[in-house]
Amino acid sequence: MNPILKRILFFVILIGFWSFGSAVNLWSEVLFPSPLSVINSLVAGITDMTLIYDLIASFRRLAIGLSIALIIGTAIGVLIAKSKTADDTIGAMLLALQSVPSIVWLPLAIMWFGLNEKAVIFIVILGGTFVMALNIRTGIKNVSPLFIKAARTMGSSGFDLFLRVIFPASIPHVVTGTRLAWAFSWRALMAGELLSTGPGLGYTLRYASDFGDMSLVIGVMIIIGVIGAIVDQLIFQRIEKNVARRWGLS
Repeated sequence: MNPILKRILFFVILIGFWSFGSAVNLWSEVLFPSPLSVINSLVAGITDMTLIYDLIASFRRLAIGLSIALIIGTAIGVLIAKSKTADDTIGAMLLALQSVPSIVWLPLAIMWFGLNEKAVIFIVILGGTFVMALNIRTGIKNVSPLFIKAARTMGSSGFDLFLRVIFPASIPHVVTGTRLAWAFSWRALMAGELLSTGPGLGYTLRYASDFGDMSLVIGVMIIIGVIGAIVDQLIFQRIEKNVARRWGLS
């Protein structure tokens, strides 16, 4: 069976079971609303433009934070890949910081920037910077020595060697790093918006939870998951496969 048909069939069965469970009261409608209630909440949120404004605000924060994260992460990755001292110090620190969830930084961000836009963007930047830096480092360090030796015998060195040989050879890891940075930044954004003053998907999720609107809570969760899946599978996964095929890795 076609993979797309498999997914469609799976979700049809899942939603069917969800609808059946709600219809026969296997669980409380208050705690776990039916698909129809969730759809009605989403339609109402779109109609009154609340969810539209949330999407615009979230994507704006993501665009700013992720762009900065990719730039800083790439610069740090190149530094720790080319400098043994930087790798032993900054690189070791990055490995430790990567294991710290982005939400843990939120109290510190609020103390530094206040409960505002800057704090959320700061969390997004941290979410993507570390993983991008480590992937850049891995990509540069894994460039075949044969490529470098061949380029040097032809007179290439320094920045020219990096620009023409090392960086192009590490492109697969750059693409993977960008994909992971997006995923980590998206999660960090949702975590940061939970304590923001809105608008944003995370803020609406917390607002709906505070007022017991579980239909909207589940609806926003579905939106977050669908956006993550679409961007990852339809954009980054395809780019990653094309790059791997072009570089002879698949």
